[in-house]
Amino acid sequence: MATLSLPRPDLGAHRDSLMLPLPEIVQALVSVVGKKMTAFVAGVKDTRAIDRWIDGAQSYNEAEQRLRLAYHVVMILSTHDSPRVVQAWLMGFNPELGDRVPIRMLREKNLDQVAPLVLGAARTFAAGG
Repeated sequence: MATLSLPRPDLGAHRDSLMLPLPEIVQALVSVVGKKMTAFVAGVKDTRAIDRWIDGAQSYNEAEQRLRLAYHVVMILSTHDSPRVVQAWLMGFNPELGDRVPIRMLREKNLDQVAPLVLGAARTFAAGG
């Protein structure tokens, strides 16, 4: 995962979330949050789908969009915190999000609506807020 040195650290995560091939996105997510959380965000019940995507299989529905957004969020957080903290952030009630759970928002809600909210909350947390 080569992240360019850009004025704002999250711009590298954004660039990578758009440019990296899906197998690399999925592998990176699995390395930080694990297969179960990655599958949850993607909206799949079986972690075998995660293995297939890492091996290059085509994703379905909105899974790729959700995974790319989750990658962006996870990379923002993981530049400042451990995988354990990133996982806790994703699964915890978040005051920046009206006490909603970020991982559920990434999975269940309209991405156009939740992307700015979840990304903003991740940036705030990463900045120490």
